Amino acid sequence: MGQKVAGTAYIKVDGMQLTVTGGAEAPLSDKKRETVYPGFFKEEPLAPYLKMTVLHTPDLTIKTLTEGKDMTITCEFNNGKVYVLSGAYMVDEPVSKGDDGSIELQFDGIKGVWQ
Repeated sequence: MGQKVAGTAYIKVDGMQLTVTGGAEAPLSDKKRETVYPGFFKEEPLAPYLKMTVLHTPDLTIKTLTEGKDMTITCEFNNGKVYVLSGAYMVDEPVSKGDDGSIELQFDGIKGVWQ
């Protein structure tokens, strides 16, 4: 029997529903490990984040996205898993693409929790 593990993600930024065209991406861990010698590793903190591609719809409030500094972002993946990013703010340089109406967004935050 097959199980659905992928598909549409549902994302809300401070209650505003975004129309997601592609997938969404969230880290599984809050740390990054790197091997320095077989059996030995170093560990660094990894900032929690959410990446996604959304449509630039007429009801998309750009000001909320660009000026928010303490947002709560909820991402519900189609497999039923939910990731909540708190203390979120937009990073990088998002642009609206005229050819397909999409915007690639990345939000970093203070805390990311899988529920």
